Amino acid sequence: MTAIPFAARGVRGEATERLAGEDLPALARRLLDPGVALATLHWGRNYIYRATLTADPGSPAVAVKQFRDSRGGGHAARKAAKSFRMAREFAAAGLPTPEPFFFAEVVAETAPEGSVQRAGGTAVFVCRALGDRIELRYLLRARNAGLEHEQFPALDCGALIDGVAALARRMHDAGFWHRDFSIGNLLVAPAAAGGSPPEISVVDLNRCRRLAVVPLVARLRDLCRLPLDRAEDRARLLAGYFGGAEKVAAPDRLRYELARRAFLGRNRLKAGARGAALRAKAWLVPRGTHAHIPPPQEGASPRDKIVWDALSDQPHSHASRLERARVRFTDAPSHLRSLLALAGAVPRIRRRYRELGSELGRGAVVPFPWPEPGVAVRPWSADPAPLLAAFDELGARRALLRLHPWQDKHDAEERLARELAARGVEIAFTLPQSRELVKDRARWRAAVAELAERFAPLGSRFQIGQAVNRSKWGLWSHDDYLALAADAAEILRRPRPGVAPVELFGPAVIDFEAHVTAAIVNRRHPTLRLDGLASLLYVDRRGAPENRQLGCDTADKVRWLAAIAGTGRLVSSGRQWLSEVNWPLREGPHSPAGKSVSVDEESQADYLPRYYLLAAGEGRVERIDWWQLVARGYGLIDPGSDGQLRRRPSFRAFATLRRELAGAECRGPVELAPGLRALAFRRGGAELLAVWAPGGPVDWTPPRPLARLVERDGGERVPGPGPLRITGSLCYLAFSPPA
Repeated sequence: MTAIPFAARGVRGEATERLAGEDLPALARRLLDPGVALATLHWGRNYIYRATLTADPGSPAVAVKQFRDSRGGGHAARKAAKSFRMAREFAAAGLPTPEPFFFAEVVAETAPEGSVQRAGGTAVFVCRALGDRIELRYLLRARNAGLEHEQFPALDCGALIDGVAALARRMHDAGFWHRDFSIGNLLVAPAAAGGSPPEISVVDLNRCRRLAVVPLVARLRDLCRLPLDRAEDRARLLAGYFGGAEKVAAPDRLRYELARRAFLGRNRLKAGARGAALRAKAWLVPRGTHAHIPPPQEGASPRDKIVWDALSDQPHSHASRLERARVRFTDAPSHLRSLLALAGAVPRIRRRYRELGSELGRGAVVPFPWPEPGVAVRPWSADPAPLLAAFDELGARRALLRLHPWQDKHDAEERLARELAARGVEIAFTLPQSRELVKDRARWRAAVAELAERFAPLGSRFQIGQAVNRSKWGLWSHDDYLALAADAAEILRRPRPGVAPVELFGPAVIDFEAHVTAAIVNRRHPTLRLDGLASLLYVDRRGAPENRQLGCDTADKVRWLAAIAGTGRLVSSGRQWLSEVNWPLREGPHSPAGKSVSVDEESQADYLPRYYLLAAGEGRVERIDWWQLVARGYGLIDPGSDGQLRRRPSFRAFATLRRELAGAECRGPVELAPGLRALAFRRGGAELLAVWAPGGPVDWTPPRPLARLVERDGGERVPGPGPLRITGSLCYLAFSPPA
């Protein structure tokens, strides 16, 4: 299999002859961009995503493994090149691995045409995607837990172990020492009809070595990486590898067991050492970044090492923890003023929180109109029709539009806002800040003035600021926020003929950092006043909305924020708005949070309505907006890179929540049975319950016959007699009227 080298300004690599005649540099540039990803296949030290080879929808599906140059000096390019070379050698030897297409690396833009001068960037290895395969890890985990027949009924685990053993023997006899022959690097297809053995492919060949003869110790080091907990499975693996149980010599069996135990012990030691090293590294050097994130401006100070991450739609700070700590030490006077304001406010806040809790304890949740759920939108593509059609299908009557004051043009945002206003949608706007605008107050004022004139006629509610407790959004002290907010408030409150007075909300602290919220809204300022409190209230470390942080679940957090809103010096009322929430998905760099706190699509759909019910169930929140409608990594709709808007399960969960509770009167939480959570509603004389079991299935018999049951995604049925199985997927129950 001949390799075709290619090079052009900014990129170089090698491709198989199958791609002869293609514009190889253009292919490489396209697939070096993770924005073309259709799905995330693996998200870890390296990022693997599925895409199409070309922009043509009929093009072959490919898997792109992106290597980041964490060590510098072209380390990523060497790994990508070796993956490509070893994949070709594997294929030539008749060993199963996905068909390789090419590898490519980023080179210095200033390098001469065809130069190999490296830019210290990223590199990719591209091969055919095997869509029907799963990692061996899931099969062996099920096997070790005794669940293989339940989870993979069509798979013969004995035949699978035999197949892995035979493949390992062929690989070693051909002179290949894989060096990472692990459960994540073996892709398995379910057994074919007629009892054929499962197809197994080997991937991740960048550590593989080609030897004249693979010694026994190296062979056993590959085999010992397979986590076979059962002694009979390990015996079967060795029997399959050596050609029969009688051919496994006792010394070889002993060497295998010693190698396996050494591997397990080494992994435990490495995990502990790696954790300690990462904690120390976090203070000394900036976090590792995905390859698509641009570097900071050369010579930028720690305050200004902020760039925009287009894939997760938020800024990224390159400053290390130590650099950030030094900046905050420099700003100590401002932090001291906030600390004094917080200390003076704590008694008032605690007193108000206890009052709110006692009202709830007396069952004094006064019935209130259920607030319409909102969703954030941003312009999408040159043709807004698909976005508007999706918004109409969702049924939302409230929209949040984030305006970027640092942009020069806002025509697309204005067109979208006018389309929504024409539909009778209630629109709110967010005005985030950037580091450039924090430093240039005149530019901030000019931008706010322009946005006020264009958008105030379309919606009267504005949030000033965004994630003001995160320095990557450009604010390093509360003084900076108060100055920006005061400027914006003075401009937004100016009377405009025929335009309703605006309402201002802030300070938009992200996550449950109530001490920061309380400190800011209790600072003294001669002119700034907010009509209500806005918060970006995420669940700490994500997970279920019932999870507790500092002893508080979502409802408790809302109560604390209500106490802060009702006692803050800068807030003129106890009103509050939760202007941003979502659950990030496991979609690599598109996710706004780390891998450890991301969830799958079904969990996101379960958590969404439960969060809305918990947050608004006591009548202390007048608006909640999901961030956002269309977005990779967290949106209700996945735009993909093919332009097709795929509705996620959370889209249907949102639409059902909105439809089933629209116009209802909420009567607060009710107790049904241990393990169940529920809110009671009344609409048009009918009694409704929204019920779920956050800890797992609970069988519950309703006290009266049900007229209908609506599932999380909108499916409707008339339940029969007997108990209902309530799960973590919320359902809506409508009772038949009493006789």
